[in-house]
Amino acid sequence: MVNEHKIRKLVIGAIPDCRKEKRSSRKASYVEQNAPSFCEIIFVNKGKLVFTRQATGFNSNSVVAQSPVCLPLPDSNSAFEEESLSGQLRETDLESESSRNEVIADIFKCNRLEAEAEAAETMKTKTWECAHVREIALRKEAELSHRTMIEEQDKDLKEKEEMTHKLNMTMRSIAILDTHGLETNCMYKDIAGEIRLIQTSIETLQKEKQKVQKQKDEARGRSCGKVWGVSSRELVQFSISDLQIATCHFSESFKIGVGGYGAVYKGELLDRTVAIKKLNPHYMQSQSDFLQQVQILGKLYHPHLVTLLGLCTEDWYLVYEYMPGGNLRDHLLHKSSITWKNRLQIVAQIAKGLLFLHTSNPEKIVHGNLKPENILLDSYNSCKICDFGISKLFPNQTLHCPSFRRQSVSKGAFSYTDPEFHVSGSLTTKSDIYSFGLIILQMLTGRSPEGLSREVRKAVSCRNLESILDSSAGDWSAFVARRLAGLGLSCCELNSRDRPELTPSLVRELEQLHTLEERVVPSFFLCPISQELMYDPQVAADGFTYEGEAIRGWLGSGRGTSPMTNLTLSHLDLTPNPSLRLAIQCWISNSH
Repeated sequence: MVNEHKIRKLVIGAIPDCRKEKRSSRKASYVEQNAPSFCEIIFVNKGKLVFTRQATGFNSNSVVAQSPVCLPLPDSNSAFEEESLSGQLRETDLESESSRNEVIADIFKCNRLEAEAEAAETMKTKTWECAHVREIALRKEAELSHRTMIEEQDKDLKEKEEMTHKLNMTMRSIAILDTHGLETNCMYKDIAGEIRLIQTSIETLQKEKQKVQKQKDEARGRSCGKVWGVSSRELVQFSISDLQIATCHFSESFKIGVGGYGAVYKGELLDRTVAIKKLNPHYMQSQSDFLQQVQILGKLYHPHLVTLLGLCTEDWYLVYEYMPGGNLRDHLLHKSSITWKNRLQIVAQIAKGLLFLHTSNPEKIVHGNLKPENILLDSYNSCKICDFGISKLFPNQTLHCPSFRRQSVSKGAFSYTDPEFHVSGSLTTKSDIYSFGLIILQMLTGRSPEGLSREVRKAVSCRNLESILDSSAGDWSAFVARRLAGLGLSCCELNSRDRPELTPSLVRELEQLHTLEERVVPSFFLCPISQELMYDPQVAADGFTYEGEAIRGWLGSGRGTSPMTNLTLSHLDLTPNPSLRLAIQCWISNSH
């Protein structure tokens, strides 16, 4: 059939080992051996190529030569063989058709797989190209970042070098400044030592000057027949023309103030600066009584009382020594540089002056108008009391006249007046003690006198005294502030019997108050309530001794029990403890 139909390609089924085991596929072996050489035979098995026999070319002679093979056999077997060959041929055609279909399917599959592989390869190529492009971009970006980082590093390195240079320069400068600072500190210490030495020298010279002035005054007093506190010299009498010349006819430019009893002028008399007080003649007593009282006042002499030098009887003038430092009221009002130590010194000096007046002979002298305006200061902030005894120059009925009180008492001076005076109409030494206590509280706080004792009492009871202290006086000693507050409040008691007496021991205590803080106080000298040194010891019904101000505050708050035992007191009366008071005063006096 191959020769007959000139079949050049033949696909036939076979097992994989058909070439090795001939009996395994007789048809495949037969075809392979007998098929013409021009026919290419493809042996397949289950859609897979097993073997291919290549064609060797097409030749007609080979066909002719082989034709006898296909000649019919003798008649006896020809029909059977022909039928057999036809069956084999049909079977071969079927197998060939099946193999061809399988081959075609395999070819399509291979083509599809090749196309998919080619597409995958193309996709892979494109992906690789994209990745390559991205890699190039990233590499360029990385290179740019690297160059930028290198540039920044170089910049930072330069800045670091510059900073290091500046730091080295700064360290050198600091070293130089430290050296200069040490030198400056040494110079400062030297200068501070010199300043302290100068200040010490100035203080020594001031003390020497005051001592010389005191000796001078004493010598002048002795030459005039003056003894301690009383001078036998006669006051100088001036004419009205002398006073007019001294004050340029009482020019307003020479007026230095208007006191409660008249105007005051500054002038030059007796080769010294003086203060001339012009009294209101409308309220004056007779001239003889006036001269008598003035002569008494002129005989008084004390370092802390303004000295009366002379008078003029023609028009009721008094001539006093001049105090260049002004009055205490102006210093407190304008917050001048008077330290708390200076204020303590002024309080002690006021106490000295008042004690002298209250113990004078043959009759005690009551100031009657003690207030900051009548406390005058010199150039060293040492004080003297003025206007003492002026009330003696006016008749009693004049002093109680409402019109005179309105004209003679300056604004705010009513606050310094003893409350008992408004009831009894009489002035006593306890009236001066009341005014003195209010001045102490004003020196302590720098506030106006109206309601001041109530404010200080509240601050003391609340243990908040430092909140109302006058800060312009510097950092107050807590011990000194508490003691001054306690003394001031006890002096401002409404009942004069509850006010303390002004004694030499109290004056010495005020002079030494700033040195007592460093001393260890005996426990039995301390008040059980306030734990502070007692100056007015009072015995309560429980038998314990307390500071008068503290126990009065305790009982005044409505408590009827003992501060020590918490038991109910049998009564609320207090008894002074003079022996303990004397012991405390002796301890204070013996401190130096």
